[in-house]
Amino acid sequence: MERIQISPFVKWAGGKKQLLSKLVERVPESYGAYYEPFIGGGALFFELQPQNAVINDINAQLWNVYVQLKKGTEQVITALKEFDALPCDTERYMALRATYNDKIKNNELDAECAALMIWINKHCFNGLYRVNSKGLFNVPYNNKANGQSMDESNLREIGIYLREADVDIRLGDFESACSGVQSGDFVYFDSPYIPVSETANFTDYTKDGFSFEDHKRLAGLFKRLDSLGAKVLLSNHDVPMVYELYQGYSIDAIDVRRNINSDASKRVGKEVIVKNY
Repeated sequence: MERIQISPFVKWAGGKKQLLSKLVERVPESYGAYYEPFIGGGALFFELQPQNAVINDINAQLWNVYVQLKKGTEQVITALKEFDALPCDTERYMALRATYNDKIKNNELDAECAALMIWINKHCFNGLYRVNSKGLFNVPYNNKANGQSMDESNLREIGIYLREADVDIRLGDFESACSGVQSGDFVYFDSPYIPVSETANFTDYTKDGFSFEDHKRLAGLFKRLDSLGAKVLLSNHDVPMVYELYQGYSIDAIDVRRNINSDASKRVGKEVIVKNY
């Protein structure tokens, strides 16, 4: 299958666009199946375009976008064109956000729901995905009236890739997503990050969040996959807990800019890339 240039269809907290070259440098030269249990925007996945992959997320609406693009990209594009046909203002944003939340409440995972998620991601504040305790999306409008919500050709190319490659799109917990990992497979973990401070906790993209216990569980899975003979790569904030959880593995600190922070002076930090090979 010919490789095509594709990129994420959403802006996602913790997205790997700027860290991408550093991750690509560290990808194993050869591997079996590719696993990404926290797919998010899928920057590394789309860059590598593995021919045998398992991708997973716990966010049902995000999972649905991948499923719908694989199933019928044109239906998603048609819906997005309808949403883009009128200029956006606060009233229109709130109306479409309400429609989207009705879809969430009724568990209507269809092409329209996928299109609404992409549209809202382009028109909400800072591209942030946050839900309340009921699982309903509650991010305000970004006050930008115009601009297309999609790159039409990119969505089409994503759909072609997802259909032509062997890509298993899963919804659920990261541990169950790794149930089929074998020796020689490559697993990339891009979980919600350990917060740098109490006020920097970006784990609200599902109503259940991602706890410190989950991070410990993830480290335990990393070690089990290592003992299986899998090649495992992980990214996180450069905080002491990461060094404690992944002691004995290769840990590289990388300077990054943080786009999702209301204070521009705090948009610089360090992340780490951990690997077992």
